[in-house]
Amino acid sequence: MNTLKLLAVFSLSVLLARPALTNDDIDRLRLATTTSTDNSGLLSVLHPAFEKKHNIKVDVIAVGTGKALRLGRNGDVDMVMVHAPSAEKDFIAQGFGIERLPVMHNDFVLLGPKTDPANVKTAASLNEALQRIAKSTVLFVSRGDDSGTHKKEKNLWSQAGIELHSNWYLAVGQGMGAVLQISHDKSAYTLTDRGTYLAYKNKINLEIAYEGDRKLFNPYHVILLNPQKHPHVKSNLAQHYANFIRGTEGQTIIANFKVNDEALFHADVMK
Repeated sequence: MNTLKLLAVFSLSVLLARPALTNDDIDRLRLATTTSTDNSGLLSVLHPAFEKKHNIKVDVIAVGTGKALRLGRNGDVDMVMVHAPSAEKDFIAQGFGIERLPVMHNDFVLLGPKTDPANVKTAASLNEALQRIAKSTVLFVSRGDDSGTHKKEKNLWSQAGIELHSNWYLAVGQGMGAVLQISHDKSAYTLTDRGTYLAYKNKINLEIAYEGDRKLFNPYHVILLNPQKHPHVKSNLAQHYANFIRGTEGQTIIANFKVNDEALFHADVMK
């Protein structure tokens, strides 16, 4: 056998002996985020660009904000992205996070049946809109899952001076997509972030009954966890993710993400 043939055989044997790349060879980042972010479809566009650039696979755990923060508190994920400012600040103050960084925002909207049986659309204020729902006893479906949306909703009822009652208030303990479907099925009112509504708009027989109040502002932040609390957390991968989602490429993807030509989120770090 001549030298060229020997080299060819040797090269082939080396290639065959080398194990193929597996998922274990790829760095994996565990991200706890909200069901509203996931249901919107944004992550399915944002993450492939990040994964290709950094060779990091993002494992998304889509839950309510309360549970996402608990996962961070317990060190069960590498970072969180949520939308409940008060709870986020408490998380940082308690030492579980070292940075809370703005990413994007949209707003909350009150949805209801197109017939608007509680006459919410003509309300002069958000408080009046909620009071009309309560007085009409038309069903209101709540996430009831300690999510950022649920936290916001409870706060709004409290500000409106309304005591929740089971004859018109239904807490289902589900994510935003499921709540929209339940509200559709029951011809009920509900509170949702605008992004998830736009993603589901053509699947449900609900429309915006009230919007525009400054109380309905809905900001999203990423939080980098404290490695002194949980040394095993992949802080370097989390920093790469934060840099990407807040950088030019990530912010451009967020700003350009639309459904039926409507933007679901507004980028907060765009220059």
